[in-house]
Amino acid sequence: MRLDRFLCESTGLTRSLAKKALHRGEVTVDGIIVKKGDLHVREQEVRLEGRLLSLHPSRYILLHKPKGYISATQDEDHPCVLQLLPPELCRDLQCAGRLDVDTTGLLLLTDDGQWSHRLRSPKKACGKVYRVDLTEPLAEGTAARFKEGVMLHGEPKPTQPATLDVLSPTRVLLTIQEGKYHQVKRMFAAVGNKVVGLHRLQIGAIRLDDNLAEGEWRHLTEEEIASV
Repeated sequence: MRLDRFLCESTGLTRSLAKKALHRGEVTVDGIIVKKGDLHVREQEVRLEGRLLSLHPSRYILLHKPKGYISATQDEDHPCVLQLLPPELCRDLQCAGRLDVDTTGLLLLTDDGQWSHRLRSPKKACGKVYRVDLTEPLAEGTAARFKEGVMLHGEPKPTQPATLDVLSPTRVLLTIQEGKYHQVKRMFAAVGNKVVGLHRLQIGAIRLDDNLAEGEWRHLTEEEIASV
């Protein structure tokens, strides 16, 4: 395996970050500093800043996030989603995309940095489906406005086209391609409404299981992993 690929797979670094680490002389192979990523490694001892690296199977977790948990590894004010997983599973796991503390539903966690980057990349366009509860009945023409894109406060350009499906006057399904800060709440605020409940159902081809209770989790299937 090429050294640069080994660095990415053993640490979760992106290819560009691994290349920078090599150029800075932070990588050694059998005690010798190596700055080129095309070296092939097999049984050699590879270290990054003195830390011994080894390959381990990447982990991909689907979690049904409850309200009140923050999508981070640590926080002073709220419990973190990693607390819902067995301690032995948590090492190096990161959230592949986030949910607000008061938002529930599908959250993905992994130690595979490249997979996480692809999932969140605008080029990949993994649509995210949310069930949204509103304070006011949906105004006529909202679906058309979302399809065209709406201007959010402080943003230089409109949102990408989004799809709105009405379930009831105050409950809808919204599919977006982006992940701007508080985007769903800001989109409805831009059309004079307020979100009072937000639940993520799907990212790309990965759907939240109907039988997975809040706080429960499972490993992704090979098909789900490969879909990103």
